[in-house]
Amino acid sequence: MSDEAEQSRPLTRPEEDDQDLLTYGEAGVRLQDEVAAVRARIAELEAAGHDASGARLRLDALEQAAQRHAQQRINDENFEKFFGYAGKARRSNS
Repeated sequence: MSDEAEQSRPLTRPEEDDQDLLTYGEAGVRLQDEVAAVRARIAELEAAGHDASGARLRLDALEQAAQRHAQQRINDENFEKFFGYAGKARRSNS
């Protein structure tokens, strides 16, 4: 699967995620939701003839964050350094 196709695939909330924590998967879903909300807001602003430049800046920042998130930089080798305890990088947000 290409990187672009991988990034455009909708994310889902894994059922086994602890809902009291902001997990890697939950962060991805929230980014995806916020990108959609800001895109809708831009459309509303433009339809009303208002300046959407601030919203476009936010959208750009969110899309960059979503792209970084999709790269899944956390792996088994760097997990402990990132989180501070031993473990394995679980990929449940696919």
